[in-house]
Amino acid sequence: MQERSIIERVEILERKVLALETLPARITAVESQLVQLREEMRGEFSATREEMRAEIRAGDEETRRHMRVLHEDVIARIATIQETGRSRRKR
Repeated sequence: MQERSIIERVEILERKVLALETLPARITAVESQLVQLREEMRGEFSATREEMRAEIRAGDEETRRHMRVLHEDVIARIATIQETGRSRRKR
């Protein structure tokens, strides 16, 4: 392998240093993109949580309504059974 001259080596080194000099600006750009992404994700997660809570509340209310209907039905059936039992005893 042929040895490079000092001029070639310095030129290569200069190119590498120039490329490295752009890194801070690129890192700053990536950092700002990450901050923006984090803010967007926080907002989306918050909205998703709120939607889920609303759906759960609606489901809970539907369950409560259904339970009330069933409860009233059971009470009516118990009353019917009691009335039937009273009428049988009177005979």
